[in-house]
Amino acid sequence: MAEEHKKREHKHPNESHSPVSGDTEEAREPEQVAQQDDLNAELEKVRNESREYFEGWQRERADFVNYKKRIERDQIQMAQAANGTIIKKYLVIMDDLERALKNRPVEPEGAQWADGIELIYRKLQTILENENVKRIPAEEAEFDPNIHEAISHEDSPDHESGQVIEVLQQGYIIGDRVLRPALVRVAK
Repeated sequence: MAEEHKKREHKHPNESHSPVSGDTEEAREPEQVAQQDDLNAELEKVRNESREYFEGWQRERADFVNYKKRIERDQIQMAQAANGTIIKKYLVIMDDLERALKNRPVEPEGAQWADGIELIYRKLQTILENENVKRIPAEEAEFDPNIHEAISHEDSPDHESGQVIEVLQQGYIIGDRVLRPALVRVAK
């Protein structure tokens, strides 16, 4: 039995209840606290960097979304401008057809031709409406220099000052852009 007791003592030579081992634990404790403080400081630094990177990423993403919207808006405006340039050329034909229909013949031979011209006029009008081209309301309206072009200012007892007396040539808009202002006579 004495041999077993000696073996146990040999197996655990560091196990001692001396006051020196308590001192080493107390000495380690400030070291661990310092290490813990260093790790916490480094963790806070990494969190701050992460937050900065995330906020930067969000700003860049918002900038990219705004860029895409701006490009799409610019493309729509370019398409409208291109369509507007082409459509302006057809407005002259609309004017000619309107003038022809105002002077419609009453004889049966000429009436058939007039019906054909009216059919062409309506088809062209439908095509323009499908392209979002609208006629500017001008008859009896208040003169607006943004959408009307005054040809003359005249005295008119039937109209108030600044009111459109007569539309000489129709004006048209596409979307919110004026293709051609309406040519009008305005009351003084």
